[in-house]
Amino acid sequence: METVRALQEAMVMAKSEQEKLSASNEELRKANEELHKNLQQLDERSIREQGLIAQLRARPKPFSQMIMDAIIPANYITPKIVFTGVEDPESHLTVFNAQMIILGGTNAIHCKMFMGTFTSTNGHITSFFQFFELFMEQFIVNQG
Repeated sequence: METVRALQEAMVMAKSEQEKLSASNEELRKANEELHKNLQQLDERSIREQGLIAQLRARPKPFSQMIMDAIIPANYITPKIVFTGVEDPESHLTVFNAQMIILGGTNAIHCKMFMGTFTSTNGHITSFFQFFELFMEQFIVNQG
């Protein structure tokens, strides 16, 4: 009789454990479905972003691909200067260079930061020195 009672208790405990495992499996299944849905949304967003990146890369650019691919750090401060085309280009470059010395950065960052004041879109600029020379040629008429 004692053996039967022990077996019944063991069956009750096993059934309880089975119910706990079943509930746990259901929670895991729901979590897995949610993760799968989130991953699918990320994949879709990534595909859209890759399409946008491809479109951007296909457009004409003022710089070589190496310069275009250079990443400007998120905390980088943009120099606070404006060149409208009527200022002295040499003075503008002096101010720009002074700010870039303070801010630091690579050759590519210098090119990208200066891009807003230079209108060439010929895609062959490979260094800030070359950018400087083209800028001076473009606006040398303003010197007098």
